[in-house]
Amino acid sequence: MATRVLTKLASAAITFGLVLLGGGPAGAAPPRTSEPVGIDVSWPQCGKTLPKQPAFAIVGVNNGLANTTNPCLATELAWANTAPDPALSTQPRVALYVNTANPGLQGSWWPTSNHYGGADVANPYGVCGSVPDNFNACSYMYGYAKAYDDATIRGVDNPQNYLWWLDVETGNSWQADKAANVADLEGMAAYFKGINAKVGIYSTGSQWAQIAGTVPSSSPLAGLPSWLAGSRSLTGAKSNCSLPALTPGSRVALTQYISGGLDYNYPCP
Repeated sequence: MATRVLTKLASAAITFGLVLLGGGPAGAAPPRTSEPVGIDVSWPQCGKTLPKQPAFAIVGVNNGLANTTNPCLATELAWANTAPDPALSTQPRVALYVNTANPGLQGSWWPTSNHYGGADVANPYGVCGSVPDNFNACSYMYGYAKAYDDATIRGVDNPQNYLWWLDVETGNSWQADKAANVADLEGMAAYFKGINAKVGIYSTGSQWAQIAGTVPSSSPLAGLPSWLAGSRSLTGAKSNCSLPALTPGSRVALTQYISGGLDYNYPCP
């Protein structure tokens, strides 16, 4: 995930401020440190040998785009479950992250109603598909639908038991209208919260500002934990714990850095 400053999309990375989430040799041993650092992996690590027993693990559900599936999801989840007892870390033993986007009408699919997954969805932005078109309402439904798919058709068992990180990077498709992008992310968060799962946001301050801007304190995104990318060392990751969180009422819970071609993550005190 590294906001991956390098976007997982570009296979390089995004500029989340991040770092490369994933390219490079993944067989390197974890950095020598007594710190309880975790590792995040996704499709760029397919077929690579991963270090055993990270303090905790975060696995990408998608294949770089919000409407795809990581072809190595099952094997990487099996690897993630080699992490030790969660009591050894302040983070969940295994968490997930999903790609996010708001492609609008340029996407391969765009909602036309407030109905998805066999149910009518309570939409705080009104009715998607109404005339004149309520774009924010449809953005909310798009995000809701992508989260629904992530939890139900990608191969994740017991999705309610995970912490789901929303990976927000400029490498994916977004609208110039930040309010529409916020609505999209709120729809995703609403679905995950609706199944009683926990939700967080992964990005860098600069990418978040470009995509979502300043989120109102009344937004469902306010108060969600922040996972910040953008460092290339453990020292830098520790320093980034003092950066501003992404939304009002939030705290920086996790920071990411790259070492030996892998993304490592430091849990902030």
